[in-house]
Amino acid sequence: MTDQRANSPRTGATASVATPGARKASPAVYRRRRLVAFVGLLVIVLAVVLVVGLVWPGFWRAEATPQPVPTVTVTAPVPTPTVKAMDRSGDETAFQKALPSTVLQLALGSIAEAKEIKEEQDALEAWTAEYSDGGSGEVTLQAGQWATSDEAAQAAAAWTKAAGEAEREGDVKVGKKVVGQYAIMPAKDGKAVAVWQNGTAVLQATGPADTMEDFYAAFPL
Repeated sequence: MTDQRANSPRTGATASVATPGARKASPAVYRRRRLVAFVGLLVIVLAVVLVVGLVWPGFWRAEATPQPVPTVTVTAPVPTPTVKAMDRSGDETAFQKALPSTVLQLALGSIAEAKEIKEEQDALEAWTAEYSDGGSGEVTLQAGQWATSDEAAQAAAAWTKAAGEAEREGDVKVGKKVVGQYAIMPAKDGKAVAVWQNGTAVLQATGPADTMEDFYAAFPL
């Protein structure tokens, strides 16, 4: 007789079958992937920089040396007179003609011979000129010319001493050549006096204290 037990399934036994399924990656795996991606991107960037550095010889120098920042200078417009200067169609000496009709916002209103300077200080000629801006800004100019620069220097020293103690003083230059000295002295009632020598000419301007240095600097003689 054939034993049937060998080919018959066991009663009550259950077969276990494994079912394949997708496993979710762990956080550590995600971190490794991100790290690999970052390293790869960094390698690409470094490769590009190296290639550019080899192709463009000045690249490294341009990166290493900071470029200077351009300096922007804002210059205010030069003021001009709002009033008309006097007519000067008559005869004038060369020294008279050298006295300008306008200085900054000031216009020449009158000019007359200064006989006392000519007679008392032995000037070849001397003039008193009045400049105005049409309002409260008024400057009185005395201008004299002497035979030599030494005589002019003596006159300038006398005018400066008579005006008081100088707040500011220095050389008067034409180009790089020193042709005289200038001095600015405070005066009463908010005014100041500027005295300067230019060769054989000496000039003295009296006017508002906040105007005199600019007036002297802008005066062409």
